[in-house]
Amino acid sequence: MGKPVTLLEDICRHVLTLGADSIVVEYKDSRDGVFTRQGPAGFAIANFPSSGPDAKELRKHLYSAAKRPLRTVINGQRSIIRVRIYDSFGEDAFEVTIERAPQLDASLPPSFTPKQAQYLAFIHYYSKIHRQAPSDADLHQYFRVSAPSVHEMIKTLERNGWIERTPQVARSIRLLVRPERLPSLE
Repeated sequence: MGKPVTLLEDICRHVLTLGADSIVVEYKDSRDGVFTRQGPAGFAIANFPSSGPDAKELRKHLYSAAKRPLRTVINGQRSIIRVRIYDSFGEDAFEVTIERAPQLDASLPPSFTPKQAQYLAFIHYYSKIHRQAPSDADLHQYFRVSAPSVHEMIKTLERNGWIERTPQVARSIRLLVRPERLPSLE
């Protein structure tokens, strides 16, 4: 199955479907409230007991994203989640912005690891030979790794902008790296 989507990513996905691109998380009356703005109006979209597992998970990911922006794929789009921590009546509050990740510059050489390069090369050659993208099972069989490992690698390649997929569509991997930048398949 791979790494599940975090609560923060799920809330950001929901916010984007509402047409907004930011949220605020604040503590009040032993609860963590999640708010967004759509035009001049702001409204609550979630409310968790502060001592509950959802609030703890959300805060953990907010603190992490405050240290280092979170690169993820939301609704099929590469996105960057940035978090700013500020003081709200003696408690930490969080301002979260969701940005589309910039497109990669095709003129610059990509900086993938040797293993990532082999996955990309396999996707390229498989698609060229079979006229369709490989399935996860094809990658699993070729690289002889676990299914979760294949899934994580596909998510990493997508997050880094080297491939794109259509959500909920089988064999929808599309290579975004120019073939001449790929190594030979070993």
